[in-house]
Amino acid sequence: MNDITRRYGAMGPRDFIIWGLAVVLMLVAPMVFNSSLSVTMLSQMGIAIVACLSYNMLLGQGGMLSFGHAVYSGLGSFVSIHALKAVAGGQLPVPVSLIPLVGGVAGLGFAVLLGFVTTKKAGTTFSMITLGIGELVFAMSLMVPEFFGGEAGVEANRVVGKPVMGITFGPQVQVYYLLAIYTLVCTAGMYAFTRTPLGRMLNAVRDNPERVEFTGYNTQRVRYYSFVIAGFFAGVAGGMYALNFEIATAEVVGAARSGAYLLFTFLGGATFFFGPIIGAVLMVVAFVLLSEFTKAWLLYLGLIFLLMVMYAPGGIASLIMMNLRVAKFGKLKGVLGSYAALLASGGLCFAGVSAMIEMVYHLQLNEALGPVMKFMGVSLDAKAATSWIGSLVLALVGGVLFLWVRGRFAKRWGDVQGEIEAAIRAQESAA
Repeated sequence: MNDITRRYGAMGPRDFIIWGLAVVLMLVAPMVFNSSLSVTMLSQMGIAIVACLSYNMLLGQGGMLSFGHAVYSGLGSFVSIHALKAVAGGQLPVPVSLIPLVGGVAGLGFAVLLGFVTTKKAGTTFSMITLGIGELVFAMSLMVPEFFGGEAGVEANRVVGKPVMGITFGPQVQVYYLLAIYTLVCTAGMYAFTRTPLGRMLNAVRDNPERVEFTGYNTQRVRYYSFVIAGFFAGVAGGMYALNFEIATAEVVGAARSGAYLLFTFLGGATFFFGPIIGAVLMVVAFVLLSEFTKAWLLYLGLIFLLMVMYAPGGIASLIMMNLRVAKFGKLKGVLGSYAALLASGGLCFAGVSAMIEMVYHLQLNEALGPVMKFMGVSLDAKAATSWIGSLVLALVGGVLFLWVRGRFAKRWGDVQGEIEAAIRAQESAA
């Protein structure tokens, strides 16, 4: 046991503090954000966290780019919703609180079946197979209405049976706390997986599969076992979704859902365990809040993704970790001014570009309301040349300033990294 602890690591004080803070945050969150919308969003964040973390077991830890992960969370949702109906009809003696586990078993079962074929190949071939399976399942969702319910989907009622200690799962806050427990347990389980021999071997398969083969391991088997475990947690997320929304439609197995997992896991940072958690929170914020502010939210999302790929391919988590490293050596103050300048110039460019985008959408979708529109508290005439010229000038000036500031920031950042490396070498020499 001590040998295993030394090799794969034991939880230290910092780990206990982090997990303790996570528990406190989940307990306090609905008390601080206590509106109906806020509690609903918090519940959705828990579902998204489990789903994105399960996807990252494939992408970040195993290097398996899947385009069909929604198959396992979505089928878990459908099996869970049918199980919920069976519980309501007295045909299945299972507590409502265990419905997400039913989804997990379903996700595991489908991953066992489909993953055996999917993980036979790696790289681009793996991605194409997952895409094909995803499209196949989505097509079946419209062809087999007996199970998928057709376009209307399948509905169920989670308020069944006698209340236990006053808990009926009718109020959203009760559902939230149940989903929070599942989120915490699943997150801990997936974190534990990263510290197991299988989890470490999955990282090795991602980095150098040929060398892993030379050491005697079967890379396909490692990918398959990991795929099955990821399918289980995806199914749990699907069961949580079914319990929260009391409905499952064809959308939950569609390519858009799989694409969302990929997009926001990447934005959060697939190379760090907590990256998908950040991405999951952003996914709910984008789908629920950003979509209410503007009809062009998908366009903004695409632009953000493009900028992240170009300037921060490691995601938000990588930016956090790089700056924590700088702060650890007391060098953060030296780049704060550059950050402020980047934010100001980038904000100018964004304001100009987004003004033009909003005017285009206004002309296309809201022309009946007249050409004048409000944007950031300013009245713009979408048919006036002055509005377009002003927005274009703002975008160009902001863009040029951003590129200039970014060049100076890159030089300053390089100097800071050199100072840190010198400090590290000095510490090693002193030791």
